[in-house]
Amino acid sequence: MIAVHFGAGNIGRGFIGKILAESDYEMTFVDVNAEIIDGINEHKMYQVFYAEEDRRSFTVSNIRGLHSQHQEEEVVQAIAQADLLTTAVGAHILPHIAPLIAKGLKKRLVENNHPLNVIACENAIGGTDQLKQAVLKHLDPVEVNDLNRLIGFPNAAVDRIVPNQNQENILDVLVEPFFEWVVDKRAVKGTIPPVEDIHFVEDLDAFIERKLFTVNTGHALAAYSGYQAGKPTVQESLLDPVIKEKVLQGLKETGQLLCEKHGFDPIQHQGYIEKILERFTNPYLTDEVTRVARQPIKKLGLNERLISPVKQLMTRKIVPYGLLTGIVAALQYDFSEDAEAVELQKKIKQHGVKVALSEVSGLAEDDEIIDQVFALYSETV
Repeated sequence: MIAVHFGAGNIGRGFIGKILAESDYEMTFVDVNAEIIDGINEHKMYQVFYAEEDRRSFTVSNIRGLHSQHQEEEVVQAIAQADLLTTAVGAHILPHIAPLIAKGLKKRLVENNHPLNVIACENAIGGTDQLKQAVLKHLDPVEVNDLNRLIGFPNAAVDRIVPNQNQENILDVLVEPFFEWVVDKRAVKGTIPPVEDIHFVEDLDAFIERKLFTVNTGHALAAYSGYQAGKPTVQESLLDPVIKEKVLQGLKETGQLLCEKHGFDPIQHQGYIEKILERFTNPYLTDEVTRVARQPIKKLGLNERLISPVKQLMTRKIVPYGLLTGIVAALQYDFSEDAEAVELQKKIKQHGVKVALSEVSGLAEDDEIIDQVFALYSETV
């Protein structure tokens, strides 16, 4: 079996690539990073290490790399022959890889009548839907009809902490032992891909929101509060009882939403929260606050980890002060080496908090959420 994976970064190699290789897929990594692609082709293998006391290691082999710009024809041919196509490039990059994927799928629809599933493993709701819509722009009506018949685009929820790396070998990756990869079974074309560690479910939305509003929301709350307190890492942030209480308050609020909306058992969900906090405080991981807090404009998006649960809770007449305080902390994130943080601070300075938050979140300036955030923000300056 052959898997074509776009994104040979740390998540691609340390999470998706490892899982697929362990299910006997031959991995073809596609990326624009020539150093990584050359390394893959030279060494034909790499190590994945677990951030734990025993530091278990796993060898990923039977791999090759293709440069998406310099080896376009080879990528197109690889897609035409693949048994599975996955991505881990960042949701904002999906439109940029869509034209090349479309070329590969066009060739496949002519040469290969076997179903193929395309799974975007991105930190976003409906990541695969976003990729599909971008791909469809490059197909004619006949090709779209054939694609809808033979190519599946199931959405996915993925979860694994992969911190910034400092490995001797550029290909090796350190990851946390925990991971979760959940895929929408209903959108699969043909047989279910034989990947042991993918959990195929009928109701993906619940799992996506559980992950986004617990893992991602909790991570963001810890990072932005930690940055305000001058903490260098998420681990150190959560050793501070004040910061930990802020995170717990926010996760209590998202937990209420998740249990009411999706029917999660409150006791089991509390156990899930405790597991998440245990992962965040893993002493064998060093996860920098500035890595987790990066791209505050993205994280303040309408369907993202902070605004979305607040919007849904306030629709239910619940004012989630823990999450609102987290939004304030995100608005005050001013790390000079983060382009989005610099842009956000510029917006706030030029137009004020209300206009800036409205622009980045998509909320109307007179939305109650913006009023609540403005009131809390004003108390801190």
